[in-house]
Amino acid sequence: MIKWLEDNWQNLSSDYANDSITNALWQTIKLQYTSKNRYYHNLAHLHNMFLQLEDIATAINDLDSLKFAIWYHDIVYKSTNKDNEEQSALFAEKALKALNYDVFKVEKVRNFIISTKNHELLLAKSNDNAYLLDLDLSILGTNWETYKIYIQNIRKEYKIYPNMLYKPGRKKVLKHFLERDSLFFTEEFKTKFENQARENLKKEIKML
Repeated sequence: MIKWLEDNWQNLSSDYANDSITNALWQTIKLQYTSKNRYYHNLAHLHNMFLQLEDIATAINDLDSLKFAIWYHDIVYKSTNKDNEEQSALFAEKALKALNYDVFKVEKVRNFIISTKNHELLLAKSNDNAYLLDLDLSILGTNWETYKIYIQNIRKEYKIYPNMLYKPGRKKVLKHFLERDSLFFTEEFKTKFENQARENLKKEIKML
């Protein structure tokens, strides 16, 4: 998986900078996503998103920007932080400038990443932002066995918090998602994941 991801990164970034820069950025990405206490927000999460992206790539308007947003959307992740997305966006901005990426597209990537904070669209000129959010949340619509592993890994990432704090907070997040008209934005993901996702969230709430 890691070699597949490295190749994916090199294929994307090599169009913008030389090998020394792209290799250095890859090492940073790998280091961040394999750091301690990364049980869900890790390279496996990125791998899953990229695999699913292959099925919808032709529907994406600016594929490179979406890919960069995936790479960097969780580059900074600590369960005690309230600004992971903003910090990740800043991290991405610095990396993309090192790649000499177009400044207007850098701003787009920043907005894509920040949109994952509340999972609300910030850019609606195309469906790219919608697809990013749907890819990020697709885990919610997997089969129950896979979903159980996901919630176990999320709990490990928040192990610093006792159940008396974690459970009410988690339940609030889940109920917020269920109150939305739809968990997903695009028709493809609604069709594929919506019903199962709602079942999973309701099951988890009962367990909390």
